[in-house]
Amino acid sequence: MTDFKVDTILAHAGINADEKTGALISPIYLSTTYQHPEFGKSTGFDYTRTKNPTRLTLEKTLAAIEKADYALVTSSGMSALVLLFSGFPVGSKVVAARDLYGGSFRWFNEQEANGRFEFTYTNTEEEMIAAISEETDYVYIETPTNPLMIEFDIEKIAKLAHVHGAKVIVDNTFYSPIYQNPIPLGADVVLHSATKYLSGHNDVLAGVLVTSDQAIYEKLFYDQNTTGPTLSPIDSYLLMRGLKTLSLRMERSTSNAQKVVDYLQSSPAVKEVLYTGKGGMISLKVKDQGRIGHILNHLQVFTFAESLGGVESLITYPATQTHADIPAEVRHSYGLTDDLLRLSIGIEDVEDLIADLKQALEG
Repeated sequence: MTDFKVDTILAHAGINADEKTGALISPIYLSTTYQHPEFGKSTGFDYTRTKNPTRLTLEKTLAAIEKADYALVTSSGMSALVLLFSGFPVGSKVVAARDLYGGSFRWFNEQEANGRFEFTYTNTEEEMIAAISEETDYVYIETPTNPLMIEFDIEKIAKLAHVHGAKVIVDNTFYSPIYQNPIPLGADVVLHSATKYLSGHNDVLAGVLVTSDQAIYEKLFYDQNTTGPTLSPIDSYLLMRGLKTLSLRMERSTSNAQKVVDYLQSSPAVKEVLYTGKGGMISLKVKDQGRIGHILNHLQVFTFAESLGGVESLITYPATQTHADIPAEVRHSYGLTDDLLRLSIGIEDVEDLIADLKQALEG
């Protein structure tokens, strides 16, 4: 499958997974345990925490679309992050982008307070490059960042990090493999909250770790089997089903987002729009912060809710939702101010989306 283009790999996810029946769609294997053919032999499946046929099919698809050799799926995006970092030696020094998901910051901050890791946070690509040194063990990047939409040059950073012996981790949740493949650019590990664009329907909680480094994969596999943050067979199936339309959904959300941005940039209620030009994520800063409550309470098509990446358009207020655990003075210092709203653009009719924003922002 890795020789095919991404759209073909996605559409064919799970096909030919059941040779016995020829089922077009991958079966959901609910069994927690598997019979040994005879003493000393195994089918390759023994206990579902270790390996499950449905989950394995999903993982092969994820590795292929990220142009990597290995993938592991976990019970959530945060469990993927914790699984990865828990395998790092105590005292590891991490250079990270300052603008990042609030849940990641919360866990990083706790680990640093407990003396497990040491973090150096950087606001820009230039600051990150300057911060990477012989002492750096890992570099952690969200690109684009959440929610300020700052992009980092993965290839440039990876080359520098590798010169200094550091590993590079990239959170690819916002762009997905449709718009970005960090592994060929030099990243050592790619992280996804698969709850978002990969599943795309706000009905699956899942995480993904992808790598082409066999030693990293074997460590992750061992630690996952030991600690148990695996994805259930049903959720594995649902995520696989969601993947089949990933490219189509990303294309539509990008097209809608570009038109929404055109409106926002002309709106008298908006002072700044943060958008990279692709993907469905937009952040905006309103001129009158006092109207935030009014805006959120008067939207009819957009849903005021956390999360992102689904077919439904969502609006989030990071200051009290996704980034509430970051102290206000820290948030404000790098531009995540209390006048910022984050939009996740779905696949609705874009005219309805724009009209809804217009009546809430300007009404």
